[in-house]
Amino acid sequence: MKLDILAFGVHPDDVELGCGGTLISAITEGKKVGIIDLTQGELGTRGTVKTRYEEAANAAKIIGVEIRENLKMADGFFKHDKKNIRQIIHVIRKYCPEIIICNALEDRHPDHGRSSKMVAEAAFLSGLRKIETKDNGVLQASWRPTYVFHYIQDRYILPSFLIDITDSFEKKMEAVMCYTTQFNAATTNDPQTYISSPQFIESVKARALMLGKRIGVQYAEGFISEKIIGLKSFDQIIQNET
Repeated sequence: MKLDILAFGVHPDDVELGCGGTLISAITEGKKVGIIDLTQGELGTRGTVKTRYEEAANAAKIIGVEIRENLKMADGFFKHDKKNIRQIIHVIRKYCPEIIICNALEDRHPDHGRSSKMVAEAAFLSGLRKIETKDNGVLQASWRPTYVFHYIQDRYILPSFLIDITDSFEKKMEAVMCYTTQFNAATTNDPQTYISSPQFIESVKARALMLGKRIGVQYAEGFISEKIIGLKSFDQIIQNET
């Protein structure tokens, strides 16, 4: 199956928080989208691996993705090494996305930046035909996506560009709130965490409002691109009265 966009998150819920609105908007426009979770989030203070799988599946249905897979790398301890890079190359070649979206280049959680660099490296190496990978015993063709974008997470980084998610924001938050063990303090007796308080969810909304204001819309998500973005015409630029 060929996808237009393949979004990576090192933990289940990263994609929903970082680019959920953008994915929903793309699917509404007819794009085929998939999600790859690198780890099972097994080190999370709240919930279990089982509940994370259930929550991720529920969120995937709301977003409307074609596929969601988990590569089962070691949460917190995965290495930027040949084995893990080859796993990522395998799924890139399997779904041949034009665009890859992945974690922030640097962030509060060390897994975010480490995974981001690993995915970007795998996206480049996936285009080298002398790196051989197989899918169900069949040699895969090389494939390099046109773009690799990084979503903004906890730490604010000046974005390269913003995407209007006003029409998809409510659905994004519905997908985020599927992770009830993570974001609803009342669901378990587990200890409270940085993200389980209502203030964290309010900060997600505030970030979207703040970014939206920058381009004259209600809500937006921000992305970093290490590659210069080209436009065919000025008509593609959102008009901002400010």
